[in-house]
Amino acid sequence: MKTIIHKSNTRGFANHGWLKSYHTFSFASYQNSERINFGALRVLNDDTVKPKMGFGTHPHQNMEIISIPLKGALSHKDSMGNKRAIEVGEVQVMSAGTGLTHSEFNDSKTDEVNFLQLWITPEEMNVEPNYEQRSFQIQENKNELHTIVAPKGKLEGNALPINQQAYIYRTKLNSENAIDLSVKSKNNGFYIFVISGEIEVVNTMLSTRDAIGISEIDHIEIKANQNSELIIIEVPML
Repeated sequence: MKTIIHKSNTRGFANHGWLKSYHTFSFASYQNSERINFGALRVLNDDTVKPKMGFGTHPHQNMEIISIPLKGALSHKDSMGNKRAIEVGEVQVMSAGTGLTHSEFNDSKTDEVNFLQLWITPEEMNVEPNYEQRSFQIQENKNELHTIVAPKGKLEGNALPINQQAYIYRTKLNSENAIDLSVKSKNNGFYIFVISGEIEVVNTMLSTRDAIGISEIDHIEIKANQNSELIIIEVPML
């Protein structure tokens, strides 16, 4: 078993006034040679956007992009003709493939938007771009694991498709509850990000916005020491 621990206060940080962004991995002006990726997981940004502000139109290519709002609503517009808001409880995926442009904006006049954005390296390059968005009622099913993203050829339940052998799970655990999780492939590893609360996994205590990467392991048990919410990313270790 191999582990790498990323405490919340070791993340990169950028304050652009309208945007505050914490970077788990090297991104933009934050460059750390020891924190480039975890397997196919290339980016995990924790962004807060002020009211009536946002990201102007910009391009992406050959990347699987997943956005998960935690607070507020984020308006989205792209070159494929999609124009809608992403709200708390929803997840958005974009397979950028051969290329697309999009913008993200906080339309609220009073409330900030906080969202996680993940980038996963694709399995195949230059695929046709794709966009999908779906609601997941996680809060109604505590102590259960929900698959919110899965490989496009191996979809589980209501999961959204991406162009990689990767899975993203979300769960809310009540204090003193635990879940077990096994890897889909021996080459996969788990990256666990604590949205809120406190958990114990592989004899390691993690609190809000802490994370751990675990590889060369068949299964893990995650125990909540207090009410907790987690994102678990299972990716090929490349």
